[in-house]
Amino acid sequence: MLGRKRKVRIETERMTLRLPQHGDYREWASLRSSSIEFLTPWEPSWASDHLTRKSFTNRVYWAQRSVNNGNAVPVFLERRKDGALLGAITLDNIRRGPAQAGTLGYWMGQRYARHGYMREAILALVHYSFTTLDLSRIEAACLPENTASRGVLEKSGFKYEGVAQSYLQINGRWRNHVLFASLRGDRRGKTEVG
Repeated sequence: MLGRKRKVRIETERMTLRLPQHGDYREWASLRSSSIEFLTPWEPSWASDHLTRKSFTNRVYWAQRSVNNGNAVPVFLERRKDGALLGAITLDNIRRGPAQAGTLGYWMGQRYARHGYMREAILALVHYSFTTLDLSRIEAACLPENTASRGVLEKSGFKYEGVAQSYLQINGRWRNHVLFASLRGDRRGKTEVG
């Protein structure tokens, strides 16, 4: 199956989730640039070439390779009514065998935040992961103080599982993260955040 280009296209009520394309560069760079203060408190430090066309081209090739190899599903959120790029969501670190799991990460352009787009995208990608990819567990992590991210995960059916010490470098510092998971056929009750 390697060598064959796989397509990923997930339709939601208001969006199409699809692989990034070379023609997305200007809109992507503009959205990331205009959202820099909104995004940087929650993300790993951006490389000096983060917003360059070369870096974006590498991202497009990585996305296609990752889908072809079954390692990740990195998709852009495109609003159907006007084709606007809203953000991105990635199912990464897909593990097969006994785990059948993957890790979810996402970002939203500042001007599109708080309109329910990310919840819609998370629900669609989790459904795709459980039905099309036959995964059993989707994990996500965020900074404890990122109440927006915690809220969207909880509203999307993710349950709190604990804290990972020094989980990721965010803005140049190793930071603890709260861990959440969504399980296929989840029968766990509500969990309280400690």
